[in-house]
Amino acid sequence: MAGILERLKLIGKAAEEDYAEVDLGQFDESSRSPKMLLRVAELGREEVLPEIKQEIYAGNIILVDIAGLKRDKAALDRAIGELKKAIDDISGDIAGVGDDLIILVPAGIKIDREKVVGSRD
Repeated sequence: MAGILERLKLIGKAAEEDYAEVDLGQFDESSRSPKMLLRVAELGREEVLPEIKQEIYAGNIILVDIAGLKRDKAALDRAIGELKKAIDDISGDIAGVGDDLIILVPAGIKIDREKVVGSRD
């Protein structure tokens, strides 16, 4: 029995000698600035379009609430037309999400229009 204990002690010492301390801080992603943001915008009036387009050109994903412009169909159509032009400029994608939201994504991201889960007829 003493022989087994001695061997376990030797294994323990070898394991301690093989141990190297690693600084996990070098793998911490929180200190790095993100390459892309998911931004949320409310399109209640056409005057906010330049700010939304600036976010598009910055390469961010934008979730836009269009409920504020829905009562003015002409203004809504103009605003969505401008956003589509900006998305085309950067080869991005645009899609509706429900009745009051649209999502704008930069190049390199494709919006899948098929639902992963949902109601089946």
